[in-house]
Parts: sequence; structure tokens; C-alpha cells
Amino acid sequence: MKKFFWPFIVAISLSLGVLLGGFLVSASQRTHSNFFTNHNKLKLNRLLDFIEQEYVDQVDTDSIVDRTVTTILEQLDPHSVYIGKDLMKEVTESMQGSFVGIGVQYYLYQDSLAIIKPLEGGPSSKAGLLAGDRILKADQRVLYGKEISTDTISTVLRGEEGTAITLEVYRKTTQELQNIVVKREPIPLKSVDVALKLDNQYGYIKVNRFSSTTYEEFQAGLLDLITQDIKGLIIDLRDNSGGYMDQSSKILNDLLSTDQTIVKTINRGGQEKVTKAKSTNLFTSKPLFILVNETSASASEIIAGAIQDNDRGTIVGRRTFGKGLVQRELMLGDGSAIRLTTARYYTPSGRSIQKNYKNGIEDYNNDFRSRYEHGELYAADSIKVADSLQFKTRNGRIVYGGGGIVPDVFVPIARKHGEEAIVMMMKSGMVSYYVFQEIDKDRQRYNTMTTAELIADLQGDSKEFGQFKRYLETNKLFFKLDRHKDLVMHYLIAEYVNQLKGQEEYYEWLLKIDPMVLKVMSDGL
Repeated sequence: MKKFFWPFIVAISLSLGVLLGGFLVSASQRTHSNFFTNHNKLKLNRLLDFIEQEYVDQVDTDSIVDRTVTTILEQLDPHSVYIGKDLMKEVTESMQGSFVGIGVQYYLYQDSLAIIKPLEGGPSSKAGLLAGDRILKADQRVLYGKEISTDTISTVLRGEEGTAITLEVYRKTTQELQNIVVKREPIPLKSVDVALKLDNQYGYIKVNRFSSTTYEEFQAGLLDLITQDIKGLIIDLRDNSGGYMDQSSKILNDLLSTDQTIVKTINRGGQEKVTKAKSTNLFTSKPLFILVNETSASASEIIAGAIQDNDRGTIVGRRTFGKGLVQRELMLGDGSAIRLTTARYYTPSGRSIQKNYKNGIEDYNNDFRSRYEHGELYAADSIKVADSLQFKTRNGRIVYGGGGIVPDVFVPIARKHGEEAIVMMMKSGMVSYYVFQEIDKDRQRYNTMTTAELIADLQGDSKEFGQFKRYLETNKLFFKLDRHKDLVMHYLIAEYVNQLKGQEEYYEWLLKIDPMVLKVMSDGL
């Protein structure tokens, strides 16, 4: 794998995630301005009418408008964006926290729709669908063959709440064809992956984004952990690109004391709005650690900045993305939308953490690659901070603005160069596809195992590592895996646990070698 390839891929996925994740005013907070006709708007309207009526060839004026809107917004800042109606539907579902469907995770496996596992307690599970089942037809519509797409599957399986769909299912374990009727229900899109108690008696909560249901999920997890008498709390915001501001503020109400500042926003007119904590006193005194990395952005940075500036806890990891702009959303009437920057936000000490975008969007989106090449992901002393942007926390500690939250405790992306590419590959769909394939060969045997038995079985299998290497080579992926065998096997086992067991068991295993979690657990900080 070429040196530039890994950071280039991550930079692309990161920029897309942050652009769409963002730092948003939630739907309940939005207001709509009145827009008045002026000369420039008339100019654009007349141009489009002229093209539509007189141009020599047939043209798609909708696509012209889309490109024009995108070009206009690109002149403003990296986070003012146009979202087309198809993508907007997905984004809206993600931020609302649910969609209506049948509740299955699936692969397109060898031209058929194979169920990885049904959602526990969901409509498919209640109807009797099992992991490994193949859905051949839905209401007589064929769902196998090379022409089938994930868009087609999504359209067919989703629908109105309460409507029924008849699935023709092939059960490989018994080699039977069955017709199973499933009634569609709202399917939650969890923004809190897990809340569990670790071996050191600390609680751990993983938040993957800030949707409209995040605080409800977070508080439920925190309350459960408090009943287990945790000694401290780790909140994992790594790879969380943001979301609704009000959700991060509500979480901070559980962590800060009353009247401690959460965030400040300043609009184009210089008007400052200060958001202060309305404390619930739920978790305001025990040790608190926030895990962040270079893909933690926006609302994640609000939490990290507020905890750091109020000296409430310890920020662990690597410098965050650096997005300090607030967007408002304007629906355009056809399902598409604009997210426009309307304010900048500042941490309680007055820091702007927005990184520089004066050199254009391409340079801005290449920031991750730049950090990688300059060694910042491996060494704290490679982090570039400006002495002119010094601020002080509540207790007088020096912190810096101008480009993300610099952690209190630095943890490198890997123990040595090259290992990060292995970890990225081991978290990819390629690995989950391989594991599904292996489970599918003898699903009945795997289904009888406890989590402990499954882990022991895989650890004792001398052939698994070599088999996985051959699988990668067959797919034209050539990694030097032998020196990373323990790491590879740990992630392989994690994916087996993920597909066969629950999220809690998956995270319990995965976190055993997590460098940031281990740093908190071993050092106590």
C-alpha cells in the first residue's frame, strides 16, 4: 500500500462526514427568514428561463440549478453546503434517529440478500427471521441477481408504519423455503452505540453522532451506569462528526455545575449568545474523560471544549478536527436543502477552534493528510499551535485556539508507522464480509457457542490467520500482516463477536486493546 493512500482515503471520508454531520441548530430551533426579490435574483431566474425556452438542445435545468447552488456556496466556507433531495432523505433519517422498515442488517452476498442479523426485538426478529437467511422475494418482487442494488432493496423493504410485507426466505441451515409476513415498524438508528461498565469500574459511553434522540439515549445509559456505582466515566467521541447543538448542551447539563458556560456563539452582527449549564447534578464530581481524535468535530468539540475550559475532566487522544461554524438549514421545497453558516462558536474561555480555510476547500480537506505527513498523529510535540492564541481555563491552565481542541493527554494513532493502515483495513467491510462468509459455512455450530467459547475457539484455531491472509490476497490486497498477527486476530475476533452476539459483548472485547481506554485505565490520569 502506497504511503499516501491511507491518509487520502480517510481525508475524503472525513470531509464528507463533517460536512454532513456539522454543527446544526435543531429543527425546533429553526426560524425562516423572508427573502426579497432583487436584481441579482431576477438575473438568475431570467437566465434559467432563457436556457429552458431557447437553448438548441434539451437540457436538465434541475441539474444546472444544483451545480449553480453548489458553486455559490463553495465561495463562502467549507461547511455551507447544498444537499440534494436523495441524500437529504438519508441525512434526515440519520438525524431524526429512526426510519420505518423491517429491521435487518444485510449483505448483498453472491447476488442474494443475506441477513447478517435481525435487530433484537425488531419486526423481523418477532416474525422469525434469522441470521443467515436469504430474502429471495418481497411481495413477489425478486431480490436476487446481479441487477439488484441496495437502493432497490431499501425502497422495497421500507414503507409506511404498520404495513405488511411478505418475504420469501431461504433458510440455509435447514435448506427450506418459507413465506414470512413482517409488519413494518419504526427502526431506531442509535446514536449511542453502547454504555457499559469496564473492568476498572469506570463507565464507558460511545456516542457516534448527535441526533435528535442522542441525549435521551445518553442519559438512559448514564443512569444505568450510576446504578452500577461506577467510579468514573469515559465518553468516547472519536469519529463523531457532530450534529445538533441542543443535544450536546443537554449532555453537558449532566456533567457541569449550574451556570458554568457551555458555549458562546457570535453572528454576523456581532451579537453574542452565551449558553450556560442548567445542571441536573447527575454526574458533576466523579472523574470524567473525553476521548477525541482528528475526526471528532463540531458538537463533539463543544463537549470537549466545555469540559476542558471548565476543568471538569480530562481530554484524551489527538487534536480534534477544528470546526467552529454553526449552520442553519433551509429546505428548498423539493426535498433538497441548504446548510448555511450563520454564526461562529467559541469555547467558554473564548477560543475559536475553527481551523483556517483561507487557502480554499481543497487545502482545508487535505488537513488530515498534512497532519499525518508532519507527524502530528504520532507525537504531541508535532501539534502546531500559535502562542498568540493562548487562553486560560477556569483554573488558569493554558489552552490554545485556532484549530481544534488539543488534548490534555496525547495518545498516538498507532504504536508504530504502518499499524494504523492495518487497523483501518480491519474495520472495513472487507473484513465483515469475510467473517460472514466463514460463519455461514457452519452457522449452527457458531450459534451454540457462548461469547467466551467463541473467543477461545478462534484463539485456538491455528488456520484462521492464514486463511484470512489468503482471502485478502484473492481480493488483490497485499498487507504485511505477520508482524501484526495479534492485532489482526483481535479485530477478526471482534467482528465474529459483532455478528454473532450483541454490541456490549463486541465493545467489551474490542476495548481490551484500545490505546486510549488503556491509557485511562492504567494511568488513572
